[in-house]
This record gives sequence, C-alpha cells and structure tokens, in this order.
Amino acid sequence: MFGIGVPELVLILIIGLVVFGPGKLPGVGKALGQSIKEFKQANSDDAKTIDVTDKSDKK
Repeated sequence: MFGIGVPELVLILIIGLVVFGPGKLPGVGKALGQSIKEFKQANSDDAKTIDVTDKSDKK
C-alpha cells in the first residue's frame, strides 16, 4: 500500500525502540491500534447516516 517492505519496518521498529524504549513501546502500539480502530468505526458510522432532508419542496 505505501511501498513499505521488511527493511523499512525493521528501521521503524529500531527508531521506535530508541525513542520510546522497550517498556513503553507496547503501550504506544496499543494506543495507535485503538486510535485506528476508533477512526474506522467513526468513518463507517458516518457512511451509515441517512439523509433526512425535506424533499417535499421539489419542483
């Protein structure tokens, strides 16, 4: 999708370990996953909304 391969993922993981440390990295991953899940849910909720505008005034 973004052209990210295995070497790029390893580099991102190493940078994440250096920045956040091994103790906080699982928490950061969990928060990121939860944010993506909530975004997808909100996006699908918006798609399910129904247009309830008054269309009786059509000419």
